[in-house]
Amino acid sequence: MAPWLPAKEKYGVAVWNFPRTSEHHLPLQIGETVHILQASEGWYRGYSLRNRAAWGIFPASLIHVKGAVVERRGAEESVVPTEMPMVQEITTTLREWATIWKQLYVVRAPGRGAWGARAAGARGDSAPRPQAGQTERYRRVKQMMYELMERRSQLLSGTLPKDELLQLKKEVTGKIDYGNKILALDLVVRDEDENILDPDRTSIISLFQAHKKAAQTVTQRIQEEMSPQQSTLGCSAHLAASPSHSLYLCVRNFVCNIGEEAQLFMALYDPAEQRMISENYVIRWASTGVPQDIELLNNLKAVFTDLGSKDLKRERLFLVCQIIRVGRMDLRDTYSRKLSTGLRRPFGISVMDITDIIKGKCESNEDKQFFIPVHLAAADNDFLHNMIRKAVEGKDINHKGQGFWVSLKMLWGDLSQVRKDHPHLVDRSTVVARKLGYPEIIMPGKRGRDVRNDIYLTLVQGEFDKGNKKTQKNVEVTVCVCDELGSVVQNVIYHGAGDKPASEYRSVVYYQQRHQRWMETVKIAVPIEDVHKTHLRFTFRHRSSSDSKDKSERIFSMAFVKLMRPDGTTLRDGEHDLVLYKGDSKKLEDASMYLTLPSTRNLSEPKLLSGSSFRVSGGALGLTVSARDSFQISTLVCSTKLTQNVNLLGLLKWRSKPSLLSGNLQKLMNVDGGEVIKFLQDTLDALFSIMMEHSDTDVYDMLVFDALVFIVGLVADRKFQHFNAVLEAYIRQHFSATLAYKKLISVLTQYVEQASQGEPCEPLMRTFKALEYIFKFIVRSRHLFAQLYEGKETAEFQHSLQRFFLCLNQLMKSPLEGPTLLSQVR
Repeated sequence: MAPWLPAKEKYGVAVWNFPRTSEHHLPLQIGETVHILQASEGWYRGYSLRNRAAWGIFPASLIHVKGAVVERRGAEESVVPTEMPMVQEITTTLREWATIWKQLYVVRAPGRGAWGARAAGARGDSAPRPQAGQTERYRRVKQMMYELMERRSQLLSGTLPKDELLQLKKEVTGKIDYGNKILALDLVVRDEDENILDPDRTSIISLFQAHKKAAQTVTQRIQEEMSPQQSTLGCSAHLAASPSHSLYLCVRNFVCNIGEEAQLFMALYDPAEQRMISENYVIRWASTGVPQDIELLNNLKAVFTDLGSKDLKRERLFLVCQIIRVGRMDLRDTYSRKLSTGLRRPFGISVMDITDIIKGKCESNEDKQFFIPVHLAAADNDFLHNMIRKAVEGKDINHKGQGFWVSLKMLWGDLSQVRKDHPHLVDRSTVVARKLGYPEIIMPGKRGRDVRNDIYLTLVQGEFDKGNKKTQKNVEVTVCVCDELGSVVQNVIYHGAGDKPASEYRSVVYYQQRHQRWMETVKIAVPIEDVHKTHLRFTFRHRSSSDSKDKSERIFSMAFVKLMRPDGTTLRDGEHDLVLYKGDSKKLEDASMYLTLPSTRNLSEPKLLSGSSFRVSGGALGLTVSARDSFQISTLVCSTKLTQNVNLLGLLKWRSKPSLLSGNLQKLMNVDGGEVIKFLQDTLDALFSIMMEHSDTDVYDMLVFDALVFIVGLVADRKFQHFNAVLEAYIRQHFSATLAYKKLISVLTQYVEQASQGEPCEPLMRTFKALEYIFKFIVRSRHLFAQLYEGKETAEFQHSLQRFFLCLNQLMKSPLEGPTLLSQVR
């Protein structure tokens, strides 16, 4: 066996029980912390911090190593965990409560083990019976332990702004003190910052006053807990405190007599806006009544992520499922004649009001099941979107036992946090359905965690003339993504989360309707480098119930839209009224024939008379535009790399047109704050790259400084307060401009100097409000420079700081009227 050597790892926690099977072994229980002294071939030697006298060896694979500071190395060596004190206190409290909780479990019901029997015998009772209130105490302690574990995870996430961190600490100490009180444990006395008071450093009078205040706080807390209304409000406040939420969904069973294959599209729906707010979770259902992928049987799990505090405040929110059967035109048709197959036809919908679950007003548990009945389509031309709108109004239906059984549970934290906290619910097999929009916090990073480039396309509605047919057409829309040559880009269209990518999407076919209303959403995921040369192509075809007639049908119309505008920005969010072109079916699919033509209707132009059409001039001979037909789509771009703002785009791509740099820096102030925040890391990278690449001149220094102050001011806005953590993470992990500190101090000193001399300096007020982060950038930049150049130019740095503070003193002493420091900050 290899010799025992001093261990690099010094502190850890047991993640598995380790029984003692040898006299040299150190028995461990889950959660027990150890001080590691030596290591050898997968084994550690050390002692448990519960009993420092007991030493032994234990497997390294059972220990989760954690950071710690080693004090007094050698024989008197000790370790101090690097976790924040509040996290350590929660851990200690949970261990103490766990022992009591186990005892409560033993005595909470009659006949539960020997401990309960002995307790009953000691009382002289004829038979074991639970102690008064033990069952209720057991449940209460269990709930409090879960809440403390969740808050501990939030503290460890490191994503909370300072104000929310302080509020969370107050909640945690309140929970701990309340739990200690009802468990008859010692009362913990704290100072104003929620830290435990040291009795050796606190006077008797101060200690008595703090003890009295703590007792009053705990009494008030108990009264609040006893109030059902306060309990509900507390739960809602807990959910609202987290910047990110997720809804866990598990489909337990689906019972419905369809008779054909089906596609189930489950999403979150806001009735006030009459639209889906999340991606669809897609389940492909076989005609035999089980998932097509049999491996998904009893494993139909999804998590709807990126839900923010605004989503909690929605008046109502529903879980909606659209059921689309795939097969023949009419279920009543027999197979006596050859029928067309593969048609996507409306079958029904299911809706469930989940408002109370989302807001935390009712219990959400992964084991509790809800039944959601199916509303069947009354006719073949019932639009699913209209059925949803009617169903949320609460009309009763005769579902005949057909419907879904689902389990729902609210989770909080971003996706990585949820996976860490609930690994039994959210694992690699759990489908992730994202919000149609951005989360409230977009963390920077090159690991791809929050890098996103999704374009959501919704087929809204259309109107089609029957032409030379006796009845209205059964219109099917086919969507594909094409390159500049008209070739179809493969596998970039997603029907929804949990589904494989496809090269085309075919809409639901509604029977003989002039006015079609689809409201079907798909996700387009084109690589960022290919977006500029791709476009969406929509082709329209009549579908017949007869197979022979259906095969003879050709494309009767086409529309298209480019994903990128001529100015380099992406397609605008919102509805687009597309131009429909008619002509030979081959020419309608020839990109060289239509890409030079207009794709959208100009709303300012007067509409053509009904029934009129005109021939397109130029190279597109054979293509005509008809005003009889119309087609509308809606798009939503969720990209952290592609912007829809031309001013922001000019700054992000400043190297392509350096002559416009000054103007682009000035125009940044006019860009919508939400757009800048979405591209926070890229914008900051651009600003500091401008500063670094022009280090030998000061032409852009003030403009870059003002832009930086503008961004810091946005983050300080209450609307974007959650992005404080993002800015902190950027400075700590991604900022790399080693020369930035020189230019930042120079401009800052210049502004203060101007104001101290009575000269007008309008940016000074914004600058002082952003001073905290300006200095964080300065300190980080100087630290990186010193690391790179081994501490060079220290004297120059100190001199520049000294000059700044002298100017600041001069400003404070200035007798001049006008823009003084106090008047500006006020």
